Amino acid sequence: MTCVNAKPKRMGQDEARKSVASKRLFWRDAPAMSASCKLFILIASLLAAAWVHGASAEPKTVCTVTVNSQDEKEAFRRSLPADKYRFVELVERGRPDWLASACQQRVACDILVVSGHYDGRDEFYSDQAGASEFLPVYELERASCSKSCSTLFSRLKEVYLFGCNTLNPDPLSRLSAEVERSLIRSGHSPADAERLSRALSALHGDSSRDRMRLIFDGVPVIYGFAAKAPVGPVAASLLDGYFRAGGAAEIGAGRKSNKLLHHFASTSMITSTGLTSREPLNDLRRDVCRFADDGLALAQKLAFVHQVLQREMAEVRAFLDRIEKTIGAVTDADRANPSVRRALTEIAFDGAARSQFLAFARDADQPAVRARMIKLARALGWLSSDEERSELAALIRDSLAGNVSSADVELACALNDAHGLDSVMPALAASAPPPRTVGQAAVLACLGSVEDRVAVVSALTSARATEFEMAQVYLRHRALDPRELRIVTDDIANVSDAKLQVRALDALACQHISDADSLEELARLFPLAQTAAVQAAIAAVLLRSDYEAIARPEVVQSLRDSRIPKGDCPPAVDALIRRLELR
Repeated sequence: MTCVNAKPKRMGQDEARKSVASKRLFWRDAPAMSASCKLFILIASLLAAAWVHGASAEPKTVCTVTVNSQDEKEAFRRSLPADKYRFVELVERGRPDWLASACQQRVACDILVVSGHYDGRDEFYSDQAGASEFLPVYELERASCSKSCSTLFSRLKEVYLFGCNTLNPDPLSRLSAEVERSLIRSGHSPADAERLSRALSALHGDSSRDRMRLIFDGVPVIYGFAAKAPVGPVAASLLDGYFRAGGAAEIGAGRKSNKLLHHFASTSMITSTGLTSREPLNDLRRDVCRFADDGLALAQKLAFVHQVLQREMAEVRAFLDRIEKTIGAVTDADRANPSVRRALTEIAFDGAARSQFLAFARDADQPAVRARMIKLARALGWLSSDEERSELAALIRDSLAGNVSSADVELACALNDAHGLDSVMPALAASAPPPRTVGQAAVLACLGSVEDRVAVVSALTSARATEFEMAQVYLRHRALDPRELRIVTDDIANVSDAKLQVRALDALACQHISDADSLEELARLFPLAQTAAVQAAIAAVLLRSDYEAIARPEVVQSLRDSRIPKGDCPPAVDALIRRLELR
């Protein structure tokens, strides 16, 4: 038998299928056929089968999540043929649950392109004016872990994350020294405690890269950035170069593209893979999914929270964010459910878990973590309101006894925003007798001390940067009254250092001043300013205030006549003049 001039001809799908079938029969019935002929027929059969498959294959689905720039999405759309790639934008403008909507519609993505600024931990967001869409990482975890969204990521071959630090391998958090101390308290030797602490830190470091690998488990290739990512137009330009070099043929293949990495070589682009089945992180993924899976009833999630609370405190600390989120989402209506109420009761009456939790909280190195754990203990039914107040008072007392930082002031003011700690202020003031530092005064002022408030407000024009910082933090939480505003504006006018004036004025900008006398005083200060920077700072304060109170022709004229030219007039001054003229 000869095969020399046999040529496969183009045929229809049915014809091709019949041809493949007939060749299989021929193969079976022609044992004496030459080896070269058999090889040729085999190749022809495979080519025909591949053609049939290619002719009937559906286009790959490119899912896009565009919460900021559309540049990257459009670069893909321009270069990928419409007959082979179907684009689906998952974001539905004006609909907050758009990811859940995509799950309900059973969208199945082959390729995922996410465009948005990334905060390094919790969400992708936009910097565009008027944009309200964002993508919480927790929502990605829910989609990845829930059966209700089983199709969305089931076919993924490639993920492109166009945001800063999306694949940064550095841990977002480190388990601090109290973890090791907790392990020793629970019976471990110092050597074992150190070893376990290192292992837990590695497992629960919660880097951006690990979070993305957990979410996109099993995905062959994930592209992202280890540090700063290029802005949208720059990224699109680099993508265009990649596609002009033939990159379109690689999209959806599920293989790392060295060509793409070459075109992004000037950036921090790197690749990773989704989590594989044999990695230690799989245990962590199972736990994460127990928190995120929307298929689990609330009572089941609370039972899992209870299990976590019974583990080593090192693990409890690592899951603190998720425990807080789960407990914080429980509503009064939820508590009326018998199974939920029973799960919460079992936690509340677990004395052993309570004891180790509070011991860890009191030993926490970071006051903010200690405060969070105290608040959570109250929510879990482990502390009464009086006990919670006593625990928080002890925390603040410890802060006052040390070198008070601006973070301590921030925490004290935040804890007492509702004035629930005003009653403990006298006892705490007695524990830190005068003379007090501005930091100590600021903490006590957060708790309602009128005397210490005066000292803190005066520090707004202090030449010492640390004292000013304490006052600035305090003012973010406590508004000045009209009398204090007039005193502060007088103090600013009497400061000879223009840099100190600008610094104090910038701190006033957050006050949104409505007092007419204070606004008049600031307007009076404008022509007295010695530098354009001070005038710009005054204008910025007025723009953020009820400037209508000074919208008079003589004020506008004073601003025009007295502004100090510095090249072009500072934008804030021009903007203020225009707005006053419109009134």
